[in-house]
Amino acid sequence: MFLNSIKLKNFRNYTHLEHEFRKRKTLFVGKNAQGKTNLLEAVYYLSALSSNRIKKDSELIKFSENDCTIYACCTKSDINVELEVIINPPKNKILKVNGLKKNKSQDFLRVLQVVNFSSSDLMLLRGEPSDRRKWLDLAICQIYGAYYEKLLKYNKIRLQKSNFLAQFSYNNGLLEAFNTQMSIAAANIVYLRIKFLRELEKIACLKHKAVSPDENLTFKYDCDLSENLSVKELSEVIYEKLAQIQDDEIRRAQCLFGPHRDDVSFYINDIDAKRYASQGQQRTLVLALKLAELDIIKEKTGETPLLLLDDVLAELDNVRQNYLLNAIGDDTQTIITSVDTLAFDDEFLSDVDIVKISNGQII
Repeated sequence: MFLNSIKLKNFRNYTHLEHEFRKRKTLFVGKNAQGKTNLLEAVYYLSALSSNRIKKDSELIKFSENDCTIYACCTKSDINVELEVIINPPKNKILKVNGLKKNKSQDFLRVLQVVNFSSSDLMLLRGEPSDRRKWLDLAICQIYGAYYEKLLKYNKIRLQKSNFLAQFSYNNGLLEAFNTQMSIAAANIVYLRIKFLRELEKIACLKHKAVSPDENLTFKYDCDLSENLSVKELSEVIYEKLAQIQDDEIRRAQCLFGPHRDDVSFYINDIDAKRYASQGQQRTLVLALKLAELDIIKEKTGETPLLLLDDVLAELDNVRQNYLLNAIGDDTQTIITSVDTLAFDDEFLSDVDIVKISNGQII
């Protein structure tokens, strides 16, 4: 996988940008608020069709403009693929692959695979459960193509059920139908989340030990369900759980159980990292997660994803900086942002394309 070029029009602080990537490693250098992170955000958007910084697509459009465009050309399995997204609210965004319009997001997703590591990711442990669910779902979407459709289906059913509960008219038959559909959709999501976390844990544990040899890293998917069930068994257990809490859901007019409320816990030597890990331990853990994510996507898809490092090196000490930079394989295209080159040694910089950005322009 290689990102050959990117073009932006009216995206964030970019009126117009065109850039061709010449090497496997590119370092964008510039002062704060010049557009370095915006550029990485555009690359990430082409992978996830969502921003890792904001919730509304309209916020990506340059002030006073009506729309924005993100275009890229990448090489995947020795074939060039062109990707284009046009954001033009209130209309639905336009997605194109090789110039052909795609009506379904799943036809666009997974073409460009990306692992994003920013300074905000270092707060993954202390953040909200929704932050960890989003990280987990985006990672799985890059491996299992059907997962995105399963998420869409589940969220659609959940929204319908929530609206029904808000206007509940004691139609138990309809509520039972919602629970049946919801339990099937939820079981598929939970099963794939548990499967992915088990596989990721094996890799992340080794990455973690490379920095902290005396610490053992483990994961737990927090869902109040056994982790050793088939999809069918999960569906049956979830349906029974929904039946048990039916009165509470009616009283509170909310969907109180399901993967939309689940979480992920991390443990270092069997101690809850979210509550007790030091800042250094947290950063080692997240570093191990990101590097493991990179490896598992490559293992499952046969393609090496892009690695985006957004000003993260400034937040790591020398030991973790060196481990991260040395762990990046020669086949991994890496795009890095930094205010300067001081965090990098001469040997690393010798094979890096250094690009300066100022006020939304490459100089």
